[in-house]
Amino acid sequence: MEANNEGYIDPFLTEPDLTVLHNLLHDVKLAPIVEGQQQNSPQGLLRDPSQYDDKSTVDKLVTFKDDPVVFCSWDYKDLPLSKGLLGVFIRSYIAWAQTVVRYPVDVVFVTHLLLYFTTSVPSALFLYYRFSWTHGVLHLLMQGYYLGSFTLMLHNCIHQNGLMSSRYALFDRIWPYVLEPLMGHTWDSYYYHHVKHHHVESNGPDDLSSTIRYQRDELSHFLMYVGRFLALIWLELPLYFFRKRKTILGIKSALSEYCSYAFIYAMARYNFRASLFVLILPFCFMRIGLMVGNFGQHALVDDVDPKSDFRSSITLIDVPSNRYCFNDGWHTSHHLNPLRHWRNHQSAFMKAKKDYQNGQALIFRNIDYLMMTYRLLRKDYLYLADCMIPIGEDQIKLTRQERADLLRSKTRRFTEEEIQENFYGKKAG
Repeated sequence: MEANNEGYIDPFLTEPDLTVLHNLLHDVKLAPIVEGQQQNSPQGLLRDPSQYDDKSTVDKLVTFKDDPVVFCSWDYKDLPLSKGLLGVFIRSYIAWAQTVVRYPVDVVFVTHLLLYFTTSVPSALFLYYRFSWTHGVLHLLMQGYYLGSFTLMLHNCIHQNGLMSSRYALFDRIWPYVLEPLMGHTWDSYYYHHVKHHHVESNGPDDLSSTIRYQRDELSHFLMYVGRFLALIWLELPLYFFRKRKTILGIKSALSEYCSYAFIYAMARYNFRASLFVLILPFCFMRIGLMVGNFGQHALVDDVDPKSDFRSSITLIDVPSNRYCFNDGWHTSHHLNPLRHWRNHQSAFMKAKKDYQNGQALIFRNIDYLMMTYRLLRKDYLYLADCMIPIGEDQIKLTRQERADLLRSKTRRFTEEEIQENFYGKKAG
């Protein structure tokens, strides 16, 4: 849900997100108002300002850290744990699931795996057994609903080298190979591209998904960005590893991608109509979605210090990214430490808040990455200015129009001369 209203706080934000949001709005509220500036906090929010200062915020975040996440849609405190048989069932489920996952707070991953293996897998198998167009469309809609959460669960898996406890290590190795093709991923390619490539290059010149060579509020450049990935990533990623003298990674990335294509082709030969809905269309949607999302994550790049993680990525405090996609909105925090557990981003932000302020980091609310891309392509900078939460004195003193102008300046395409100077220290001439 979006709201172009500076005073709006989404009631479905997670408790840690709400806690940090209140703290940031508290900072804005305390700042003096300059001419032409709008208050970026809701009326009546700060009846007791002391509960929103940095120390109180850090203390409150500590109270959430051991609460397991069981379902994306409900916080732990809202679960009916004391309500008769239902409460007994939920408590028993949590106790069992905590023996399955590596970290006791990650019960939600067991929930999602159970969901996928009891819906996606049997539905896909039945489509191959007895195909119908109605079932195919319904299956595709179901998978479309799952894709975001699954991808970010997989994201946590590839960064943490698995999700399960050692007792379930074999299943932890197997489940990605079963579910990835059904969710539009090719085997292991997300790992090779994201962990071994993107986080190494970090949106720099050698990053195949880098945004810096594109005018990031122009539709034609966005289409070139997505089109290049769709058409060439199968070739460019292995060549990147070979060029960097990482031959084994190049061979593995090529084999994983090409074996996936061979599997999709073989299944399409066996039953094209079922494969269209089970494998081919999810693959197309996922590839496009990954690029639309990455574009939104790295569209706003500072032209003074584009190598800074604070200035080449953004943070979102919103429901789709953080409640349903495991804190994916905390992208700057993730780039600062790719191994950080997804539940620790808010606490890590508060501990490094001064660094975010000094680094001129960008934080937004009431918008997700897909809508960020959409609003940029519409050049709707005033809307984005309303979503921006200014941090630090320099940002807080900006008027709405000045915030919009600031964001516009961060979408400019880098010339090759600027890339050489900013990333390699080589000045033209």
